[in-house]
Amino acid sequence: LMIHSLYSNQEIFLRELISNASDAIDKLRFAALADASLLEGQGDFQIQVDVDKEAGTVTLSDNGIGMNRDEVIENLGTIAKSGTAAFLENLTGDQQKDSQLIGQFGVGFYSAFIVAERVEVHTRKAGESASEGVLWESHGEAEFSIEASPKETRGTTITLYLKKDCEEFADDWRVRSVIKKYSDHISVPVMMAKPPAPPAEGEEPEENPAVEHEAINAATALWTRSRTQVSDDEYREFYKHVSHDFEDPLTWSHNKVEGKLEYTSLLYLPKKAPFDMWNRDMNRGVKLYVQRTFIMDDAEQFLPTYLRFVKGVVDSNDLSLNVSREILQ
Repeated sequence: LMIHSLYSNQEIFLRELISNASDAIDKLRFAALADASLLEGQGDFQIQVDVDKEAGTVTLSDNGIGMNRDEVIENLGTIAKSGTAAFLENLTGDQQKDSQLIGQFGVGFYSAFIVAERVEVHTRKAGESASEGVLWESHGEAEFSIEASPKETRGTTITLYLKKDCEEFADDWRVRSVIKKYSDHISVPVMMAKPPAPPAEGEEPEENPAVEHEAINAATALWTRSRTQVSDDEYREFYKHVSHDFEDPLTWSHNKVEGKLEYTSLLYLPKKAPFDMWNRDMNRGVKLYVQRTFIMDDAEQFLPTYLRFVKGVVDSNDLSLNVSREILQ
């Protein structure tokens, strides 16, 4: 019931799983401030996404905090048990503000079953020995299996075995475009394998070429920086990115508002009236982000209809979203 009624859009599963991985990395960042040994000598945080078209799988790996057996049972075996919400409750007010944690409902993980018939989670908690790894597996129905399975590196690897009608998500280009859409601005690099270079004329392609990975998201959210740190050129470049306009904007306004609600907005006026300006149903140009994760771009309530030509972003940590994070409450 939950898998099929909660999310209206299949591709959301990637946003949710990447947000979970980002949270796991932020939790480790926090824990490592008190105990640096948790980093196990490796402080480069990243999320890696691999697709295998032949096997019909998508694999997401993070080197975040990971889970032990009890946490796996508690977090994955209990629907709507958010480890992040529990983690936030234990932070002081200032620490909560500093953290960039996204998950609050504990249901994002199950979005994997929208596209997968079987999901495997291989995880090990940071700071524990390699033999303490845990393998959790479920078909998204009544039960799951769990067993010990050694894991050399800390963190979590999730493997989705895609359903027959969802095999488009085993396609490298399709996955890249979804990540760019939803997770371009989260603070951790999301890595994918570079497509192999075509062989030179007359050369045979290599049998097993070495796989190189590249970051496919921007990993910086321009609007979260202070105005003094952003150059005019960067502002103009970002305008073209959000508006798909090839001309520079007329002007822009970048504000960080604090009070009952805290939010950051970066809004632009285009130089020329858009061609569909007289169409009342034209797409509005303000995108909503919560904690740097894209939520929606058709939020009517932000600006009156007569300002529908304004482009830009609004990012707030205080907005209450519904559980699938597709609708503003």
